[in-house]
Amino acid sequence: MLLSLIHFNSALAQTSPTIRIAYAGSMGVVMDSAAGPAFAKAHHATYQGIGQGSYALARLLAAHQLQADVFVTITPGPMQILKQAGLVASAVPVASTQMVVVYSPHSHFAADFAAAARGEKKWYEVLSEQGVRLGRTDPAIDPQGANVLLTLQLAADYYREPDLLKTIAGAPQNPSQIFTEPSLMSRLEAGQIDAAIGYLSAAQSHHLPTIALPDEINLGNPDMQKPWYDRASLTLDNGKTLRVQPLVFYAGALSNAQQPELGRDFVAFLQGAQGQALFREHGYSAPRGNGL
Repeated sequence: MLLSLIHFNSALAQTSPTIRIAYAGSMGVVMDSAAGPAFAKAHHATYQGIGQGSYALARLLAAHQLQADVFVTITPGPMQILKQAGLVASAVPVASTQMVVVYSPHSHFAADFAAAARGEKKWYEVLSEQGVRLGRTDPAIDPQGANVLLTLQLAADYYREPDLLKTIAGAPQNPSQIFTEPSLMSRLEAGQIDAAIGYLSAAQSHHLPTIALPDEINLGNPDMQKPWYDRASLTLDNGKTLRVQPLVFYAGALSNAQQPELGRDFVAFLQGAQGQALFREHGYSAPRGNGL
């Protein structure tokens, strides 16, 4: 009887393929709790998600140090790395978002942030208060970390506060503020940090309160690219220059996928009615722009 059960389980495992999705770390909730399991159930497959900073993932995939069937990133840059490596033929937009201030309801400064959300205080003055713990990701490996700095640079221009970026962020790669992307929202939920500047989609997925930012600085309105977003530019110590790219999530199937058919089906699933409904439920906006 035991031997038969082992054979049955072994046969089941062999008939249940595993699809591996590498995704931008901010997408953990929608991927691991919604889209991945829903797709796997419909296709009698096993889902495996890998969330990390998009540029870090792209470099690992391009160097063949990581294997996946699909890559889902925010901004075109990381996907272009895989296109140049010959690992992705094309990628399609599946969702979009914008930058907001996210704060912890457990923060000692929660009342100040709530006042800023109502327009009764200036959000950047609250972030500048003594003792506020700001969290962000590494701008060298994660688009969200880069977008924090670009948002603050644009805010300095928009509000005519020339020292705003330095006052709030310190050095571009300030080690006291930098955390891994998948852990950022969890730290806010636990009250380990007071606030972050990040994606509205991630904040809403985690049911965290936010402060909306004007279109001129939230990086979410394509009409603002030329008049505003193109003004922002920062160069890191490693020589990498940061510029604003559309806050659009792109999905592409990899040419070295172990499950190529499932990979293509997953991209189509994200574009389809069920995938789009799951994105909306988790705070994502509709896809924008053209494919890559």
